[in-house]
Amino acid sequence: MDPDDLEPRKKPAERRNLDPLSVEELEGYIGDLENEILRARQAIAAKRNVRSGAESLFRK
Repeated sequence: MDPDDLEPRKKPAERRNLDPLSVEELEGYIGDLENEILRARQAIAAKRNVRSGAESLFRK
């Protein structure tokens, strides 16, 4: 077994220090995160559609 196989593939994202941010900046940050979550959910839905299409093609 290669020792590189034991290493995590992705490092967790570093947490942003929220203390110096104002309320308005925090609200903007939340908006950015919500947009990124929406984008990730859309990517998941697209991948599920591709998978279900492939599965239905090979079931026949």
